[in-house]
Amino acid sequence: MDFDAEENGPELPRTANEEFRPFIRRLPEFKFWYSITKSTLVGIFCTFFECFNIPVFWPILVMYFITLFFITMKRQIKHMIKYRYIPFTHGKPKYQGHEEPAGKVIFSPK
Repeated sequence: MDFDAEENGPELPRTANEEFRPFIRRLPEFKFWYSITKSTLVGIFCTFFECFNIPVFWPILVMYFITLFFITMKRQIKHMIKYRYIPFTHGKPKYQGHEEPAGKVIFSPK
């Protein structure tokens, strides 16, 4: 399910009794903090038991992290590609500032 705020975002109210809601959250803040707290407590609880201490080969963890990163960032990366956003300076046009002629003084302190 692709959601693009520019295309599917909230609209201005059409009648006097409609409410204008400029920002609609996908995940309410309470649910976010509740799930973060719950997962942290489960993680701390699991550290007290030896059965959860499973040895893992480190390259597998690196590949797992990269896979999860690209799965979760897929929507944002697609949005960046769609609107041609380049986060790096390579290939971006460089704008030169307007320079004043050498003989012209703009500000002279007294």
